[in-house]
Amino acid sequence: MFKRILVPMDGSNGAMKALDMAIQMQKNTGGELLMVTVFRHHSLLEASTSMVRPADPGSIDQALREHAKEVADAAKKHAVEKGASAPRAFVKNGPPARTIVKFAKEHDADLIVLGSRGLGDREGYLLGSVSHKVTSLASCPVMVV
Repeated sequence: MFKRILVPMDGSNGAMKALDMAIQMQKNTGGELLMVTVFRHHSLLEASTSMVRPADPGSIDQALREHAKEVADAAKKHAVEKGASAPRAFVKNGPPARTIVKFAKEHDADLIVLGSRGLGDREGYLLGSVSHKVTSLASCPVMVV
């Protein structure tokens, strides 16, 4: 039924529940499992409160990219341990909801499975949650877990 299932990953419990659901669906349908972790560029003002270590100043974007890669790698490892067949993980930069939807279109995803609550509670309160935005922007079905 679903040839390509996309799971956005942010490391939250909700994302892990969505991943587990997608893994079960992949086992039942034999489709492809894709995971994407999205990080967002931060301005210089936001960088002033960055998590970058003083001994290794690097850029905030590099630190965020590395963290996103760790999240993606952990999700892929989890998927393999749970029996997923050839899962693929990607890291992208941009506004989360729009980047997820764009990625889904570019990879011909038949379904997006995502957690109802991620790590962006403050932003969700002010702007609307990522899951809400993805459901309104996506051209394919979206399952919110």
